[in-house]
Amino acid sequence: MDIPAAGRTEAGYRLYTNKDVNTLRFIHRARQLGFSMEDIRRLLGLWQDDSRTSMDVKALARAHISVLDEKLAKLKAMKRTLKHLIDHCEGDERPDCPILDDLAGEDTELPPGQVGPRFN
Repeated sequence: MDIPAAGRTEAGYRLYTNKDVNTLRFIHRARQLGFSMEDIRRLLGLWQDDSRTSMDVKALARAHISVLDEKLAKLKAMKRTLKHLIDHCEGDERPDCPILDDLAGEDTELPPGQVGPRFN
């Protein structure tokens, strides 16, 4: 679903109808909840379709929960890895640093379930 461009005054200010404002609020809230633009297009289509079924909306929301769960798992793995690296960095006057070694892709020993170098 494409959103038409807002009208403009002679001075170049955008003119929005109440419908436009409601649509923008809808999109903003969907973005706050982390929906992709493709999902927002689908949700807008469902929102504007009086013959929609809530079953379709619920299925889309459930699928988004799965995406969020995957992202959360990845964030937790990154946090564990970074914490491990921080715990093993002496933070002293020496130049040796496992954080920089990991970022450079050098071998660092990480416990299972933690995110290692990307190019192994």
